[in-house]
Amino acid sequence: MNIPNPVPDPTANMSERDKQLWRIARKRVGFRRHLFSYLVVNGFLWAVWFFSGGFDGHRHDGIMFPWPLWCTLGWGIGLMFNYYNAYHGSGIDAIDKEFEKLKNRSSNQNP
Repeated sequence: MNIPNPVPDPTANMSERDKQLWRIARKRVGFRRHLFSYLVVNGFLWAVWFFSGGFDGHRHDGIMFPWPLWCTLGWGIGLMFNYYNAYHGSGIDAIDKEFEKLKNRSSNQNP
């Protein structure tokens, strides 16, 4: 039994290059949403820490240790990978550059 998909594929009538650009655009929009969530949630966690007396408690060897730091750092690492994937990790330009480099190298070796 074949159930039709109610959501049409926006890339159905696109060229292959346009489909690649569509995937990049989706990654970049996804990153911006991820960044917004990161800022809102971490802002909330830091506010909870601050307003619950964060400066007064949780000291380790006389040094104040804010517990939201773990969330901010851990999630921040994931956010950095997400950023790299969205803005530098598509590989399209890198593949094109490498292809041109190999093409030029092979044409220079074969007179």
